[in-house]
Amino acid sequence: MKYLNKLASIFFAAALGMLTLTSCEGGDLFNVNAPDWLSEMAGKESGEESGEEELTGMMEDVYTVGATDYSTGWWAAFSKYYVIPEATKWVAQFNLSINPSAPNTYKNFALIITNDEDRGAAGYQEYGAIRFDHQPDPGNSEWGNYIDRSLVESTLTFSTDTDEGVQKLGGKVTLTIDRTEGGLIVKITNGTVTKIYKQTSALANLNADASNTNIRAFLVPEGSYINWLSTNIEPIGGCTSKEDKQPVALKLNGVPKKVLQGTSIEEAFANITATVQFEQEVSATVKFEDLAVQAIPDLLSLGKKTLVAAYAKTFKGEAAATPVIGTAEFEVVDKMYTCIGATDNSTPFWGAHSDAIQVKAGETFVSKFTNYTSGNSNWCNFCIVLTRADNTEYAVVRADNYGWGDSYASCTPSGGQSDWAAWLAAMDGAKVTTFVTNNGNGTADVKTVMVGNDGNTYYQDYIGMAINSDDFWFHFTVDGCHLEFDDVVGADDNSTAFWGAHSEMFKVPVGQTYTQRFRNFSNLQNNWNNFCVVLTRADNTEYAVVRADNYGWGDSYAACTPSGGQPDWGAWLAAMDNAMVTVSVTNNNGTADVKCVMVGNNGVTYNQDYIGISPIDGNDLYFRFTVDGSHIVFE
Repeated sequence: MKYLNKLASIFFAAALGMLTLTSCEGGDLFNVNAPDWLSEMAGKESGEESGEEELTGMMEDVYTVGATDYSTGWWAAFSKYYVIPEATKWVAQFNLSINPSAPNTYKNFALIITNDEDRGAAGYQEYGAIRFDHQPDPGNSEWGNYIDRSLVESTLTFSTDTDEGVQKLGGKVTLTIDRTEGGLIVKITNGTVTKIYKQTSALANLNADASNTNIRAFLVPEGSYINWLSTNIEPIGGCTSKEDKQPVALKLNGVPKKVLQGTSIEEAFANITATVQFEQEVSATVKFEDLAVQAIPDLLSLGKKTLVAAYAKTFKGEAAATPVIGTAEFEVVDKMYTCIGATDNSTPFWGAHSDAIQVKAGETFVSKFTNYTSGNSNWCNFCIVLTRADNTEYAVVRADNYGWGDSYASCTPSGGQSDWAAWLAAMDGAKVTTFVTNNGNGTADVKTVMVGNDGNTYYQDYIGMAINSDDFWFHFTVDGCHLEFDDVVGADDNSTAFWGAHSEMFKVPVGQTYTQRFRNFSNLQNNWNNFCVVLTRADNTEYAVVRADNYGWGDSYAACTPSGGQPDWGAWLAAMDNAMVTVSVTNNNGTADVKCVMVGNNGVTYNQDYIGISPIDGNDLYFRFTVDGSHIVFE
């Protein structure tokens, strides 16, 4: 059995001594999953290529793109970059393996043609993509602003994604990009299926430097994998030989930020992987069972910990001369809060959603959470989805100054960040507050305040999106990240005494309603052992304090009209432990209203309102929450 979760103490003593010396930067251009190069090359060496076009100047380039168990999703694995200058022909050969048990026609590979920039660079632009399968409109086997689908021909055409015959795309493929005639000719063939894109017009130059006429190409598999064989253009990072290679560095992926106390190391880290960097800039994705791992100092006590992982094999699976070590930080906790997305940040786009929340005309809904990201791309962070009640979308807006949808075109984004790399690094563990506003005039605003792990505050706003103010909802979704609603007021054993803990303060503008939602937990000793809402000025001078149980005080409290309480206080109190509470505070410019909707643990909805709290200075109204023998967790 490959998996070793208990290491000899002398090994980890040496490993810990190496921690300050071991690092892994970059190495993300391609993924290698230990190809069996001998079998893949056997056909070439035995002369199977007879009858094919004779190729010259080919260099051996042996590596694998995609997981060999066919589990690679879209945009999850990439080949190396191959730069193709003007008036040049690039030829590559590789073996394409198609999953025999999942015969979707799109599960092969796509050729991505771009300008001369790395993915993720500020100036990166794509000409488009050409997949090996062929589906005329409305299929999507080609896309991009600079790809004309009418110029595509293929000897195998599919009508739907589930047509039979996708296995015909597998085998040894020869790919050619020809720029020698001034246009762009792409030919993909395996001897059975041939697909050609022929553009005779000059190719637009998408590079910022007009003197640079190079393009780049790389391959992206989906539900398949590619065993590369050869190329006539040396890729960025150089060619990979079939000689064995020693490991040189290790980087851990998907380590959860928090682990529940009492969880075994196998349960806590079963889904992690490691990117192992080998000699000649070759990397491989290694699963948990192939690593030796240990938590330092332990998994038993609470607090910050270090996960140490070692890999002791060569590229071809032999014993390595020296193991490589990687580390990652995590925290052992005794309570896990509400999360959206897997805590190892493996949830793909649209893979998890929060509840939908209605925002009424003139209302602003305030949400607070911690954002954790895989850090792979700017978009690997939270998204806010604006919809109607029937889930028809108005718009989707991301954390990184980007969005889409019919209503997005009408909005004014705030303009993004001055340093996207610093922002992305800071978003792992960032404390986020979002403000979703229904302006009541047919428009909506989304404002976001992100306090990064570097202590800096970042802002992202989307102002003026067109909506139906009488039918406006929103929810959160994720993409390679997860959100943890862990903003807590009070000790989670409900031991906090009255006034012993407070939330931050929120200003309510004139004519606006600010709403927050949280879980209320109570020691159930008395009706008052629940949340309180404190209305104040900016200098913390109190207007009034109102409780969950039809009681309050303060100079402005006497003028208000409470809702009258509950018909059965005993049932209400029992239901308030783990009740979902929504509190709205309205600034009427002279008076204020507080409305509380409490969905108890028994499924019953209870209401408590305080209408007409006055006098209130409409230009100076703030509120916050406090507790008494209780605690609240914002959602």
